[in-house]
Amino acid sequence: MPKVLFLVMSGDEKAQLAIRMAYNSLKNKRFEDLKVLFFGPSQMYITKLEGEPRQMLMELIQNHAVDSACVGVATNMGIKEKLESMGVRLEPAGERVSHYVNQGYEVITF
Repeated sequence: MPKVLFLVMSGDEKAQLAIRMAYNSLKNKRFEDLKVLFFGPSQMYITKLEGEPRQMLMELIQNHAVDSACVGVATNMGIKEKLESMGVRLEPAGERVSHYVNQGYEVITF
């Protein structure tokens, strides 16, 4: 089975679809490993989630499927503390993407 990185950059409903697909993929064990990385507008988007999408995101975080969000973007957007309070680790996105690519993960971009 492949290892997959969901790179979520969209700040609209595509980000919500990515979260739903990641959640269902994790629950149904569709991949050997699944990681989610938030970058750019998606970082602001996830701070505003409510209801079922927020619950799915929190389960992904609790199950260590969410790798991180970009620290530089979070700082520039003024949402660093909010993301950290949600349990999202902040790291440089370029380093995290290259880490997973070098580990053989397939990147799916939303």
